[in-house]
Amino acid sequence: MANNGSQPLVEMEGICKDFGPVHALEGVDIEISENEVVGLLGDNGAGKSTLINIISGVFPPTKGEYLFRGEEVDFSTPREARERGIETVHQESSLVETMSIARNFFLGKEPTTDFGPFSFLDHGEMNKESRRVISEIGVKMRSPDEFVNILSGGERQAIAIGRAMYYGADLLILDEPLRALSIREQRTVLDHIREAQSQGATIIFITHNVHHVYPVAGRFIMLDNGKKLGALEKEDVEDPEDIAEVIAQGKMEATR
Repeated sequence: MANNGSQPLVEMEGICKDFGPVHALEGVDIEISENEVVGLLGDNGAGKSTLINIISGVFPPTKGEYLFRGEEVDFSTPREARERGIETVHQESSLVETMSIARNFFLGKEPTTDFGPFSFLDHGEMNKESRRVISEIGVKMRSPDEFVNILSGGERQAIAIGRAMYYGADLLILDEPLRALSIREQRTVLDHIREAQSQGATIIFITHNVHHVYPVAGRFIMLDNGKKLGALEKEDVEDPEDIAEVIAQGKMEATR
């Protein structure tokens, strides 16, 4: 494992998830260390989304143990996971297209100002802070009042990652963050992932394309049909095609 003797940030043992007669996950064991980028790989239907939904509190496992910072957790909602520092950026975008950039940045955590017995959204504070942070992550915008639907896919991903880091995410889960992005946008998002790691975040990068995650991940966990195929350290892999071959064959001779 990559924890080098320290306590893992995430420990999951014997994780199973059943949806009626369907076994989406069967006895999955994983460990995620502090401040590492892990690629969670597998074809469609491998169980990647089910696993991250358990980690992020969308639903509990049917069976198994889930520890976060050494403490057993039983999240019943994503809000509970977010309160522990777990943020998820979904592939379909975590932003609301019909709302402004500033409102999206503070969605669910809007600052308010009081006037007598009433509280109102502090639009001035939202505009100022969102402009500052978004400029720092390299996204150019004319006004924080502009709607998100004018932004490119890469800019939306950058803002979603920047928002998660602004709120101090300890664990950042990225679900297919490079999907449908241009090569230039992919490089920009990868730079933001490296920056998030440099700020102390631990990152789980979910994808079916090993070439997307290979530039930034130090370790790769592979799933197939709800089971863990194994894990590989980047230093033990000569080429990303070696990882792709394990997924294609559905087996590996040894796991690490």
